[in-house]
Amino acid sequence: MSVFRSIVFSAALAGVITGAAITGAQMVGTIPLIQKSEVYERKAEAPAAVAPTAAAQPAHTHDHGAAAHSHEAEWEPAEGLQRNAFTTGANILTAIGFALLLAGVFALRGRTVSWREGLFWGLGGFVIFTAAPGLGLPPELPGMPVADLALRQTWWIGTACATAAGLGLLVFRKASWAAILGLGLIVLPHLIGAPQAPAGHTDVPEALSHSFVVAATLTSLLFWALLGVLTSVAFQRISRA
Repeated sequence: MSVFRSIVFSAALAGVITGAAITGAQMVGTIPLIQKSEVYERKAEAPAAVAPTAAAQPAHTHDHGAAAHSHEAEWEPAEGLQRNAFTTGANILTAIGFALLLAGVFALRGRTVSWREGLFWGLGGFVIFTAAPGLGLPPELPGMPVADLALRQTWWIGTACATAAGLGLLVFRKASWAAILGLGLIVLPHLIGAPQAPAGHTDVPEALSHSFVVAATLTSLLFWALLGVLTSVAFQRISRA
């Protein structure tokens, strides 16, 4: 019970701190770029929204239930406090979830984990969940053409699992067969290839997209480095207590 408590408390503490810190980094780095991209997205959608249609029906014949459902499906947080609050909450929950994984691994190790080792585990998470999938599916701004969601999710999950297994073989198995198999698993998803977005026009400037990829990747690197260090330190101290 004490081990479970250490895992939960250390993950919660590290997750709250990391999530709040990453929100601050996003306010400076990625969020302004997303807001700029949304301006281009709205400009592209505006002509279609106001274009007359021959099949338009009188307003009094509309299905109010369908209209309400459509309105609910398009809901999004308002700019300012509401959007920032949702962003912060999502970041904290995400950080706590990954911190639980890290703390669980630290508990299975059965020995003291220093902040340096925690940092290496965090960097491993960055490679698994950001760097490897990002080679095929880089972060994308609103208003850009994307591939089918189900295909992207399947490839992303497969890439993360294959990269995790490959790194595990490379780090924990000191044998030639393990090194070959590990490298093969890491490379395999990229040989298969990520699903490609359909050809289409976008008003989002290429320079803006490039800046977002860089900012999102650096923010993720900070997230994982901070999460690894804080989780290891918190788990070590709470376990001792």
